[in-house]
Amino acid sequence: MFAPGAVRWIAPVALAALVVALLIGGGIAPARVAELAVLGGLVAVTIFFAVFFRDPERTPGSGIVSPADGRIRAVEREGDRLRISVFMNVTDVHVNRAPLDATVEGIEAAGAGFRAAFRPEADRNVRRHYRLATDLGPVEVVQITGVVARRIVTFVPVGASLRKGDRFGMIVLGSRVDLTVPADRARPVVHVGDRVRAGVTTVALPTP
Repeated sequence: MFAPGAVRWIAPVALAALVVALLIGGGIAPARVAELAVLGGLVAVTIFFAVFFRDPERTPGSGIVSPADGRIRAVEREGDRLRISVFMNVTDVHVNRAPLDATVEGIEAAGAGFRAAFRPEADRNVRRHYRLATDLGPVEVVQITGVVARRIVTFVPVGASLRKGDRFGMIVLGSRVDLTVPADRARPVVHVGDRVRAGVTTVALPTP
């Protein structure tokens, strides 16, 4: 299964690869090193996009689950909020998922620039904030762009009802997703460096 919008990335490159292959196979284009290199490059890009835009079905985990695949880069208390930050490598699944049952109360764009997503100053990058109303209280998920990842895609409108693990968007070609929850209503169960999977890995548990 592929993420929504994947066809617009995969189809043109795959079609170009097919055309070049037919030209070479039909003898219209010579099978020289240059032509074969072009064909190989197009096939490689097609495979890369197919892998990048994969979107496997998943069964939601317990508690509050990670909104993104990747590695935990920060688990911090910021005032009355607990922030858990996930860095997504280019090889990770990039579809983002709801950390718990929620209603989307607002979606806001902010920031400027495209700094490396693993650096602290990336907090000011182009990003998208999702304000969620949950039984736990107000929760926010932030998609943050990076040096290469500069396209944020949203799958849901304001007012949408999400079940835990539902897809709400993705960042094309990497970057980072931050989750903030009320610090007095949740305790983290992950540490910096842990690998997590969107919609599956429990990153925090609700507290009484």
